[in-house]
Amino acid sequence: MNLFSRRKKENTAVTPQYKMVTMDRSGFFSYDGRLYRSEIIRSCIRPEVTAIGKLTAKHIRKTTIENGIKTEVNPEPYMRILLEEPNPYMTGQDMQEKMAIQLILNGNAFALIVRDANGMPCQLYPIPCTAAEAETATGVLTIRFTLKNSHVVRFRYDELIHIKQDYGEDYLFGSSPAGALTGLMETLTIMDQGLVKAIKNSSVIRWLLKFTSSMRPEDIKKNVKEFTDNYLTYESDTFGAAGVDAKTDIQRIEPKDYVPNAAIQDRVYERALNFFNTNRKIVQSTANEEEWEAYYEQVIEPIAIKFSNGYTRGLFTLRQRGFGNSVFFESANLQHASTATKLNLREMVDRGALTPNEWRATFNYAPLPGGDEPLRRKDTGVVGKEVNEDADTD
Repeated sequence: MNLFSRRKKENTAVTPQYKMVTMDRSGFFSYDGRLYRSEIIRSCIRPEVTAIGKLTAKHIRKTTIENGIKTEVNPEPYMRILLEEPNPYMTGQDMQEKMAIQLILNGNAFALIVRDANGMPCQLYPIPCTAAEAETATGVLTIRFTLKNSHVVRFRYDELIHIKQDYGEDYLFGSSPAGALTGLMETLTIMDQGLVKAIKNSSVIRWLLKFTSSMRPEDIKKNVKEFTDNYLTYESDTFGAAGVDAKTDIQRIEPKDYVPNAAIQDRVYERALNFFNTNRKIVQSTANEEEWEAYYEQVIEPIAIKFSNGYTRGLFTLRQRGFGNSVFFESANLQHASTATKLNLREMVDRGALTPNEWRATFNYAPLPGGDEPLRRKDTGVVGKEVNEDADTD
């Protein structure tokens, strides 16, 4: 069944629209709007994409009880499986990374929610579109997608998970960074082409043979070929040394092609890093705890909140949300901490803030039986509870 096949509706009024960045795979890259095919852009966004992929999606249910709030994690098996395996072709990590790439490069990411006969969500599919338009003529907000194969499909907005950023120009869609990056990408392309040209030209002509007597063109070619065969090939017995008579003058040619200054290259690269709120240490995986924490709070955490809100709004009805159901993207496995810092977390285990298995997960250790039960030191407890217990004992 083709999940992206829907009948077109006639007499529809088109309102906001935006063009998405093309991410095809054909040909050699030179900037023409295809941001994802740039090695520099991909290196800038890869840390953010992989970090978002490492987020763990959990179904959280908070209900009010007599003594406070009861919190349940993954109470419904169908929702846990949906978050772990959104469709037969992707894991939850694959889905999150694909959505993150669309969000970063387009300012918008869409996923189709497929529901079963009972109206429960059973599958999620990212929509790889090249353009999206909002239609409201029927009284129901519908998004018209143009796919990469030029097919056109329409889905109601309540059938979609829509995550957006740079939400400043349009009332429905986020803003694409493509326009803001046009000048930067053109500069990067010119610099890359200059380097390639310089490297190629540096080995085209190394020697110039000047013949003092007139010769026919075919004789000139013959003498040049004999010179290269005898003195410039590795197989030659006289490689590196040449002897000529008075009729030939040999001159070495030093290529002087334009090579972009390293400082200029670094400045342009720094512009790309700044645009995506990253830096060299994050890209090269050499950041320390403080640097990673700053990057996480500035870049990853806001996206995690957007994913949590988008999934919650798309997968649960208002009534279900009223009963405390939500999707939370946990970042426990994103902690960039030293072994000493992880060992200090034992104090959180002693006070019941972390379970032993949660502590073990920071070291990437497998869980232990019984390790999901919180522990508490005997000299700590809930305020006021010890007083009541002592009074009962007396």
